Amino acid sequence: MIRVWKTKRMVPPPSITSSSQVCPSTLIWSFNQSSPPSIDSIISTVGSSIPHLVPDCGLHRLQPSRYQTWKATALLESSSSLSIYLSDIARTKTFDTDASNLLFDNFNYAKITKAMASRLIHKATYEADNLFDVSLRESFQLLEAQLRPPFPLKIPTQPEYLNLNRAILYGILCETHLAKVHIKHLHGIVIDGYSFFTTLLTRMVNELYSKLVENVKVQLIWVTSEMIHVSAIGVDGLLVALLRQTSGGDFSEANLWLCSELVGLILAKWDCLLEEQPLVLSSALYVFLRLLADHCRVSLNSKVEILKQKEIEFCTRVFREQFPLCLKIGRDLIRLLQDLVHVPEFQDIWKDLLLLPANFKTSGFSDISQLYQSRTSSRYFLLRITPEMETHLRFLLTHVKLGSQTRYQIWFARKFLNAPESQTVIIDIVRFICCAHHPSNKIIFSNVIPRWAVIGWLLKCCTKNHLEANVKLALFYDWLFFHTDIDNIMNIEPAILLMMYSIPKYVDMTQNLLEFLFLLVDHYDVDKKELIVRCISSALDVLERKGVVQSFDALISCEMVSPLLKERFVKLLASKNVSAFNHLQPAFRSCQRLQSLEVENVIAVDEQQGVLESDRMISNSVSIISSK
Repeated sequence: MIRVWKTKRMVPPPSITSSSQVCPSTLIWSFNQSSPPSIDSIISTVGSSIPHLVPDCGLHRLQPSRYQTWKATALLESSSSLSIYLSDIARTKTFDTDASNLLFDNFNYAKITKAMASRLIHKATYEADNLFDVSLRESFQLLEAQLRPPFPLKIPTQPEYLNLNRAILYGILCETHLAKVHIKHLHGIVIDGYSFFTTLLTRMVNELYSKLVENVKVQLIWVTSEMIHVSAIGVDGLLVALLRQTSGGDFSEANLWLCSELVGLILAKWDCLLEEQPLVLSSALYVFLRLLADHCRVSLNSKVEILKQKEIEFCTRVFREQFPLCLKIGRDLIRLLQDLVHVPEFQDIWKDLLLLPANFKTSGFSDISQLYQSRTSSRYFLLRITPEMETHLRFLLTHVKLGSQTRYQIWFARKFLNAPESQTVIIDIVRFICCAHHPSNKIIFSNVIPRWAVIGWLLKCCTKNHLEANVKLALFYDWLFFHTDIDNIMNIEPAILLMMYSIPKYVDMTQNLLEFLFLLVDHYDVDKKELIVRCISSALDVLERKGVVQSFDALISCEMVSPLLKERFVKLLASKNVSAFNHLQPAFRSCQRLQSLEVENVIAVDEQQGVLESDRMISNSVSIISSK
């Protein structure tokens, strides 16, 4: 594998023995040493041999290994640049030092020089080549002659077939004018239902999307449309990967373009997706409902307004035409709809959910409670976390020791939470941590930073009251409808541990969370208040029985917590442990199986004022559920 380095350093000539004469266009050295010569050594030797060259060199080097002999062949391309190509020539113990034997016959320097620059991704000069990018490029260069009509009639072997898929993908993305020729070639050779091709596309989106050049992104959407058209195997995973690249709170032109292209693509391919990949529509609904909440906060932006109308058209179409797909999302569908209650198109949907459920024409659906009791699958929470963000979060929650997390949190915040608008993604991060990242017992009992501590830090990052209230709702949402047969105790664990471990040093955190919990009890859905009380009581009982919390005495006896809050908490604990869903209608019960620190830098919370006011803001919003 060839790797590329570029450097502008020039150092004094090292002790390297030149074994050949200097030619006008080619310089050759052989090194009989026990280890490869350093890059600086080669640069300095070339620089001293050809004084007029400027130090702007492209360096090709093999991965370090204990070869007996190394060769450097330098091609003088112009008076201002020099490309140095390092290649392994032998593992043998003997080597002929004759200069003529050092050269490769018919060595195509132009092609190698062309290969130095990536046509797929933006790459800084100090970055090493991306191995995936290199593999596609090398396949294209090797098979370029076979990618032009007339195509060979020979049936490729399995390795040749895989290599040809890589070459065709590279041609589609980089040779825009020949894209249709390449896709016809792919149709002619495919033997696996496009499985390997879509795997390559999905890997590219997950690993390289943020680095892709603009014209490649355009081609990526086009080839995705082609894969939907032929019902390619794995196209659902490709679409999900693209949906994950849409970022909440990001109003950059590139992100708005991707959102617009995806919603337009899904609307254009509606019938095909509905027939072949209906769950993609369910995933897209979750994504665009969440994005709409951010886009509706922006006004006087023509691009956002056009995008909003597309998103509203798609979401309302799913609700009106394919409501069973909406039910697959579960209770978080209601949480997402709350942020859109003031959008006219969604007010009619709210009225039907609360008063006229028969309008959805879905057998078995007769009450909003059926959504409350359906736990949302963790795969939906992954949709709102980019692969890069997921990698950072899982590393933080798996490898970083408690007390050493500050610098990692700073890096994460600078990368993902830097802009004020980007803080809305904290809501999605908290849902991801609670419901999609469940550490093993080994991690739980180690000194790795726990989930509750990271959530405490994220709450501190919220600079707006309404945003903080939504983050708290994301933290407590599964408490409101907890049922032992449906829900996972790990989903409710972070909230109780954050309250308990904040005593006594950060008791304001405990008091604010308790206050918000009782605010939800009183105002979230007045008609279902008894159900919510039973569910929260059941959650507390399970947390104590399973040993997540040994006792609630520390909270009840804390003098710094409001007596009124402690009194209400004791009443919750004293409630009878009766299943919250025993008195629900049979149709509801039949759907039960629909979806199966003490460290200052972590949750140091300043004296906060106006938090109660912010909590009441969200209570006014959610109380609309009952007032409709």
